[in-house]
Amino acid sequence: MTEVGESRDSRQASKRAGKSGNPVSRLFGSLGLFISQILDELRKVVRPTRSELWNYTLVVIVFVSVMMALVSGLDFGFQKLVGLVFGNGG
Repeated sequence: MTEVGESRDSRQASKRAGKSGNPVSRLFGSLGLFISQILDELRKVVRPTRSELWNYTLVVIVFVSVMMALVSGLDFGFQKLVGLVFGNGG
């Protein structure tokens, strides 16, 4: 088992030794690799159809409306409760 770990460490050391070179070319090489990986990931994205997008939009609008009503109701209830406790319950 230790031989596998040692060979991995030696491979990593050889990779580090092979990276000596012009820092500017390494920077642009790394940047190019990064951009190509971004584009590869963007090609994997599945975009929703028009009807799916409409359904998702409606779900979000309904959910936000329900949450707004819930928070508004709690706010109104706490306002009345505080008014009763501190004498402005009217």
